[in-house]
Amino acid sequence: MKRRAGARAAAAAVLLALLSASAGCGSASGPGPGGDAKAAARATGITAAAGNRHVTVRTGVGRLASVRVSAPGPGDLAGSLSADRRMWVSRARPAPGVTYTVVVRAMGEDGERFGRTAAVNTPDPPEERTVVGVYSPDGGTTVGVAMPVSIVFNRPVRDKATVERHLSVTSVPPTEGSWSWLKDRDGSDRADWRPKEYWKPDTRVTLRMGLDGVDTGGGFYGIQNRVVNFRIGAAVISTVDVAKRTMTVSEGGRRVRTLPVSAGKEGFDTWNGTLVVLDKSPALRMDSASVGIFGPDAYDLGRVEWNVRLTASGTYLHAAPWNEDKFGKANGSHGCVGMGMADARWFYERAHPGDPVTVVHSKQTVAVNNGYGDWNVDWVTWRAGSALR
Repeated sequence: MKRRAGARAAAAAVLLALLSASAGCGSASGPGPGGDAKAAARATGITAAAGNRHVTVRTGVGRLASVRVSAPGPGDLAGSLSADRRMWVSRARPAPGVTYTVVVRAMGEDGERFGRTAAVNTPDPPEERTVVGVYSPDGGTTVGVAMPVSIVFNRPVRDKATVERHLSVTSVPPTEGSWSWLKDRDGSDRADWRPKEYWKPDTRVTLRMGLDGVDTGGGFYGIQNRVVNFRIGAAVISTVDVAKRTMTVSEGGRRVRTLPVSAGKEGFDTWNGTLVVLDKSPALRMDSASVGIFGPDAYDLGRVEWNVRLTASGTYLHAAPWNEDKFGKANGSHGCVGMGMADARWFYERAHPGDPVTVVHSKQTVAVNNGYGDWNVDWVTWRAGSALR
């Protein structure tokens, strides 16, 4: 991922003179006429160098009083002054690929104080040592009341506590919630933030990722600073009763329709528990190979319309005209929930990513990482999954 224009030298230190008074950054002061000019001249004698192993600040005029080196992701970089107070060297290795702000305060031989502020860049980490988090939902979207914030990382996160400290979710109105760590279906580390209860409609949510330069453990570094805003839409909440072969849909707390459906047959039971709408498609081809069903139970349904996806493993709500005689009477699918063409279109037009669909009176509960199965974990257990508990 390209983060800044231009390339940094991979190993060579970058030597920068701190900004002069004419640049308008920092301040200089001194007693009597010409004090500002003298302080500015002294400030030009302060230099800072950033390399792979240390950040070094030197002054050729006077003594260093204090040095602060910081960056938004990794935070402050600790260091030590030399005995003669003419040099400051960081004790820890600086984070690669970040811009550090260096704030220096110094004192001349005559007791006059002066200082400057500047920025130094550290060399980028090699691409194979970078960590990227793929987040959802996207910024600017409107989602349902059950939508968690989810981040899947492209490399293992060994220091989950540090990473979690650099992630936050805030909302208007304020909403109680917690991060919890899990493994995604492919084994990737994943962090989800879920409210204790469903979001209130029209809540404004902000995800902040301050991971640029953060060591995720073992010398792998985040490279993202993101602010992601999204909105919670209407409360569209559905319940599929496998025993009754019905799906009840409510909007804003009011039941609007009960639809006859056909769920998974014996041996292909629809997942139990609360599933969350992932996405939807007006038409797609469905065949058993895509969900790992082969042999005598294999099928190819061809073009299927009004599809609302509930799990990563391939559970959908969709139109199933070939099962017309089963709706409300028998369960005859391979795990999806089918309904008539008109009913499926009606639901499709109202469904949004993040809407909850709770399946009752079936068998095995959906796994927490099979889509967004977060709501099938009790609140105490969910909070215990945070690296900061």
